[in-house]
Amino acid sequence: MTKKFLTLSTAALAAAITLAGCGGGSGSGTTTTGMDHGSASATASASARSGSASASAAAHNSADTMFAQMMIPHHAQAVEMSDVILKKQNVPAKVTALAEKIKAAQAPEIETMTGWLKSWNEPTEAPGGHDMSSHGAMGGMMSADDMKKLDAAQGTQAAKLFLTQMIAHHQGAIMMANVEKDGGQNPDAVALAGNISTAQQKEIQEMKDLLAAL
Repeated sequence: MTKKFLTLSTAALAAAITLAGCGGGSGSGTTTTGMDHGSASATASASARSGSASASAAAHNSADTMFAQMMIPHHAQAVEMSDVILKKQNVPAKVTALAEKIKAAQAPEIETMTGWLKSWNEPTEAPGGHDMSSHGAMGGMMSADDMKKLDAAQGTQAAKLFLTQMIAHHQGAIMMANVEKDGGQNPDAVALAGNISTAQQKEIQEMKDLLAAL
């Protein structure tokens, strides 16, 4: 991942923040940016009320862009993995409940990050269009073979495989989130990265406990 970030002057950054009304970051299942300035335009206010992500195109850097571009497919695979396990029979209830929780948290975050990229006039996919599962900065992604194994597994074996795979997947997401926390500029993106890191660390411990009980 590039370490070369877009630089703004102090005056430009202050102006960008004033115009964007950047507030608190998005949490799990949240798709607004908390914009509440009375001076915001009617269009921006309507956008915030409708739940669409909004941010000034000037108030982000290349780290923010890469974070969103890479976390979107990373989250999408977690949702896919959750869908796979939820369709199976004889999977322990605590494992299916976890899959539901992961899906409920990450699907809205995909929408939020997609909205950011569009508002920043950035592509919603990382440049090149190649398979990012082998990209060093996108750790924890399952290969096509991994997904086939999960699809074929049944019952308790499927639960164990799901938990093992999702732990690795979460660890990759936490690494990506930490890079954004260190180098990102957009306050909403940095806040989401913090939320992802905190929530997924807790889920990793939950999954380890579930594995130990199976």
